[in-house]
Amino acid sequence: MADTPASTPLSFSEFTPLSTAAWQERIRRDLKGQDPETLRWHSPEGVVVEPFYHREALDALATPATPQVRAAEANAWLNVPTYLVPAHDNGHAAIDRATEALQRGADGAHFDLADTAAFDVAYLAQHLPLAATYVGYSVRATPLPLLERLLAASSNTLRGFLRFDPVTDHLLDLQGQLAALRTVLQLTQHLPEFKALTLNGAYFGNRGGTATQQLAFALSTAAYYLDCLPSNELEVATVAAAVQVQVAINPSYFTEIAKLRALRRLWATLLFAHQLPAEMASQLRIYASTATWSQTTLDPPTNLLRTTTEAMAAVVGGADAVSVTPFDSLFAAPNAFADRLARNIPTLLRSEAHLQQVADPAAGSYYLETLTDELARNAWALFQEVQAAGGVPRAARIIINQLQLTTQAQFRRIATGEQVIVGTNRYQNPREQFSFNPKRLLRSADFDSTRAAYPSEVLQLATALHFQRREKKLKRAAVVLLGAHTNQHILESFLQTLPAHERPELRESHPEGTVSVLFSSSEEATLMYATPDQFSRLARLVHRVPADDASFMPSPLLTSDLATLQEAVQFFGFKEFVVEGYSTEDVLARLQGKR
Repeated sequence: MADTPASTPLSFSEFTPLSTAAWQERIRRDLKGQDPETLRWHSPEGVVVEPFYHREALDALATPATPQVRAAEANAWLNVPTYLVPAHDNGHAAIDRATEALQRGADGAHFDLADTAAFDVAYLAQHLPLAATYVGYSVRATPLPLLERLLAASSNTLRGFLRFDPVTDHLLDLQGQLAALRTVLQLTQHLPEFKALTLNGAYFGNRGGTATQQLAFALSTAAYYLDCLPSNELEVATVAAAVQVQVAINPSYFTEIAKLRALRRLWATLLFAHQLPAEMASQLRIYASTATWSQTTLDPPTNLLRTTTEAMAAVVGGADAVSVTPFDSLFAAPNAFADRLARNIPTLLRSEAHLQQVADPAAGSYYLETLTDELARNAWALFQEVQAAGGVPRAARIIINQLQLTTQAQFRRIATGEQVIVGTNRYQNPREQFSFNPKRLLRSADFDSTRAAYPSEVLQLATALHFQRREKKLKRAAVVLLGAHTNQHILESFLQTLPAHERPELRESHPEGTVSVLFSSSEEATLMYATPDQFSRLARLVHRVPADDASFMPSPLLTSDLATLQEAVQFFGFKEFVVEGYSTEDVLARLQGKR
């Protein structure tokens, strides 16, 4: 337009340009002779992070740095809370919460459905105009009946997405699920604002995978669908246009920013490999949810700090929609206070931090452009390894093994304090009063055991429960499953609680392939270990469940009368775990912060 002022190039003439050599000399001077190489550190991603980055870093990139652009116009990103709808629930309560949230700052809603048949689509359409409201649906069963009801209730017009990912969710009858997915894509290909093929990339992030693993495994899943879904009635371009990726965002701020930017770059590379037009890459939508992996039950207000960091990383990294988990979701029923705090975090990032005003805030940053490039290259190399092994789902065992190795490494770092979880393994509150019942939480089948803090916090919850039981002189006994490899973590954590002069040689006493348990009565508590089969048989005995009931999943806490449990523990061959030189009471008290 004629009246638009011409842009003026930025100039910082008052600052003298400094070369890399000048910066290095200044660092040597400030370090007073110490080698600058000591400032380098190795990230869990396998990336060597330099103490500083300069202009030459951009010249060293494998791919020239280009700004990342969202699919949506006007750089818009959506605030989309998630609502869990359990089995046999018609969803009315979740729909009511979503309706209120849309009136109070949310831009959409995401329903995670355990039971699609019970979900009341008519009630949903009555409260939310489906043709105009951004709504997502996550399902783990054949999605066709739900989709048909949604299309009928919305006059064949939908906004939002459907997450049905039978490969990542390891569903049975994969070929039948793929046939259903093809029909879903055919029924929705006329809906440009509805992404019917949303990949569950959050699965890998919520199980402790590195950013490199998350990118590579999500890309492998996308490649599988691009290869297997097209048919005579469904073109590969239609499949690609329907793709959205849900990712879990963890608190490693710069890594998460670079992860999302690398995802867009890798998606463009994958489309090129399938001979699709380059302009299609801009259609990819990224739905970022704060990670369950980083959530804690101990000192839960710290979850607000984590989710704020995660949400900001998602927005700066270029997510199209953001979902923030309420800080108390691990142990509390849905409530208006926690919902409001979660909903307001993206609102503040938009309305007060104005993060929607810049398309790609990370563009041009020497460090972030380098990190984006390295993550993209490392993830592509891992992706090629998975493809060479047959791709998903054939390489599923390789993926699971890699995730397990990564999570165990993180658990070890957490146990030794090398990786800090504020309020859980560092800066604990020894006088913390739980706003929940530890016994009820440990007995709940919904208690999430796939989190970084779980091995540490379940021990503290179990010991808190033991001391409560002792004070009340309860005559019943309890066995708490602490998990695999936990006794080694107990050793390492216990050492951190001792003054240096008190640290004796402690022997390892946890055979490979066993699980850790805490046997607790009002008189004593004993750390033990057993095989998974031994614990399963004990659980079936306590709960009187037949041995052939394959659906039985024991909760972390088993409880029974003292005589029965003592006899059963001996019968099934549980072995006592000993920390040399200290009683079990000493160990538990120190780990709980009471000594």
